[in-house]
Amino acid sequence: MIAILDYGSGNIRSAQRACEKTGAEVVITSDFKTALAADGLVIPGVGAFGACMKGLRAVRGEELIKERLKLGRKILGICVGMQVLFAESDELFNGERTSGVGIFPQKVEKLSAPVLPHIGWSEIESKNNSGSFADLDGKRFYFVHSYAVKSEVSDAVNISCNYGDNFIAAIETDLITATQFHPEKSGDAGLKLINNWVASL
Repeated sequence: MIAILDYGSGNIRSAQRACEKTGAEVVITSDFKTALAADGLVIPGVGAFGACMKGLRAVRGEELIKERLKLGRKILGICVGMQVLFAESDELFNGERTSGVGIFPQKVEKLSAPVLPHIGWSEIESKNNSGSFADLDGKRFYFVHSYAVKSEVSDAVNISCNYGDNFIAAIETDLITATQFHPEKSGDAGLKLINNWVASL
């Protein structure tokens, strides 16, 4: 079973439909025990980093993520659902920076580009053609964001993209797959990624 975490942010229905196309059983939930027990957990995310973290903490999402990792259970983070896995963001919320879950020590920074947000289809570059990103090097995915992680994550597969400057479009470890882009809105390539992830559960 795949659980999509409902914490008041994200394209929940789009993510649900994309995951259901794999043939998997999918539930939308904010229940801690249900989300903890699921084979795979999807953490969507749209909007401000600080607002997402507030919503995440309201459903014990920070604790949930850490507990799943302790138990060896996989997570898929999408857009701000990827960003919250990092230590903090430069994006201000009510005039202040917000700390993230801190699974990774890097911070989320504002992109250096003449036009923001970065909206549209961009090509990704993967040096590792395996895991959830098998057969996806050079494919185009749909992005909507102004902030991203720019420093490579150690002990992870780093998938890069360029918009104004280089940034991390996605990462993958044994338990975490996270994308700055929206696979659920990225057509066949996005469905391929989600299929790859579900097949790994």
